[in-house]
Amino acid sequence: MRIVAVERCDAVPQCKQDRIGGMAPFHELGCRLGRRAQLRTDAGEREPIGQQLGEGKRRVSRPGDAVEDRQRPPRLVDGGKPLLQSVRRREQEGGRRNVARHDQGRSVARVLDRRFQQQHQLADRSVGGRRSGGESCSPGGGRGRIGDSRIGRAEAEAQAACAHRETERQDGPDGAAAYHCGVITDELRSLPKAELHQHLDGAVRPETAVALAAEIGMELSLAEARQRLIGPPRCHDQAELLTYFDLPIRLLQTAPALRRVTAELVETMAEDGVRYAEIRWAPRLHLDGGLPVVDVISAVAAGVADARAQLGSEAPFIGLIVTAMRSHAPGANVELARTAVAFGRPVVAFDLAGPEATYPAPPHAAAFRAAEAGGLALTAHAGEVPGPERIKEAIDLGVRRIAHGVTAADQPDLIALLREREITLDLCPTSNVQTGIVPDLAGHPLTKLHRAGVSVTISTDDRTVSGTTLTDEMARAAAAQGTTRGELAAIAINGFRRGFGPQELLRAMTASAELAWGAWAARDPAIS
Repeated sequence: MRIVAVERCDAVPQCKQDRIGGMAPFHELGCRLGRRAQLRTDAGEREPIGQQLGEGKRRVSRPGDAVEDRQRPPRLVDGGKPLLQSVRRREQEGGRRNVARHDQGRSVARVLDRRFQQQHQLADRSVGGRRSGGESCSPGGGRGRIGDSRIGRAEAEAQAACAHRETERQDGPDGAAAYHCGVITDELRSLPKAELHQHLDGAVRPETAVALAAEIGMELSLAEARQRLIGPPRCHDQAELLTYFDLPIRLLQTAPALRRVTAELVETMAEDGVRYAEIRWAPRLHLDGGLPVVDVISAVAAGVADARAQLGSEAPFIGLIVTAMRSHAPGANVELARTAVAFGRPVVAFDLAGPEATYPAPPHAAAFRAAEAGGLALTAHAGEVPGPERIKEAIDLGVRRIAHGVTAADQPDLIALLREREITLDLCPTSNVQTGIVPDLAGHPLTKLHRAGVSVTISTDDRTVSGTTLTDEMARAAAAQGTTRGELAAIAINGFRRGFGPQELLRAMTASAELAWGAWAARDPAIS
């Protein structure tokens, strides 16, 4: 038996300090949120450069946003009744084993024997059993059960997602639609995946939104929830897409709501074959209900723990990324970084998000230094506006990864710098089409950047808002861009390599993913 592997020769630097165990915060696409959850003293501390773009609705801060709340000592995550019902275990997939790596963004095949495969059994146990089969685009497929109400992904939501993808079919090459919802998609769903760029507030289930709205006396039908949560395939601009985050932020202002939505998201990722994930969110956008920042982080961490307790070995390993907003006061973000450091696991990294065109990154350098000094890894959102300036600013902050970075594709000097510094771009094709950064999936630079030797990963950004899954992102982007199996395998495995979690764990997960993806890539060079 011949096993093909794609090998990567460059080394990945380790974090200063491994911190993980729970889910990572979602970036808030902060343009639309602006000052919504600022400290009361923030308004006069930071002024935008020029007119604020795409910030959307603003909300006046409340008394509960006081600095003192942020200085409370961190608390241990409290226990609680698990929110998740058991997810049906799927039969472990047999077949060939393989390794997939990449060298300077290109696939390099090598042969592995059975003895090499046996050496990776430990890694397989670390990752957990891979599930065969998968969800189709049929309504109601793969529902999860959360809480006493057993809320899952309902039929209408699945229909909406399929309608979203149906529109996208018109943009891809012939056969892309069949590929997307066909056999290859099921194959991809069964493979182990890592997702590094995902926002908590962009992944709220419509059914859950209805339930949370009822708890606060807000009238919201399921149809209205879907209309306000699931964005169209293309928006007029980024500001329009960001309006789909207004409802989730309004609903996620209590610890139980944050905990529930987090647990449901972990379950959704498990169904999608995700074995490692980092979820990001901006804690300071969830203070309107009077919660201090540390309690916001605690609630999300508790949701991760609930999911892991219920899912067992099928639960993905989750790290949390605490996100600061560009529009918030630099001093408030320094306090946020210190709180994140003090909280410890499962927080693994610190992020910056928000309207790039209006708010530059350098004023927040002190927050990044505080996070770095405490052992957190660094990432930042950049490259969603024309030009290289914002990406260079993020690099100057000392980040190891950049969320998006799409506009780097047209900057040869910047591509060279990204390669030299080994900085990874966490790309989200569907989301980037929705915001108008790229015209369509075929024009997205995911594969182009990979072939240029840039370290890239693929993620959903916002599962609900973009109506997608990680499996679908991989299938649709690869079909539209003519990505080979070897190239897609290399990109998928890079997600494990570039994670901010404990390096020993990620090395074991990487080895297992290499075997699985290598065997898949060896079947046929072409994806179609």
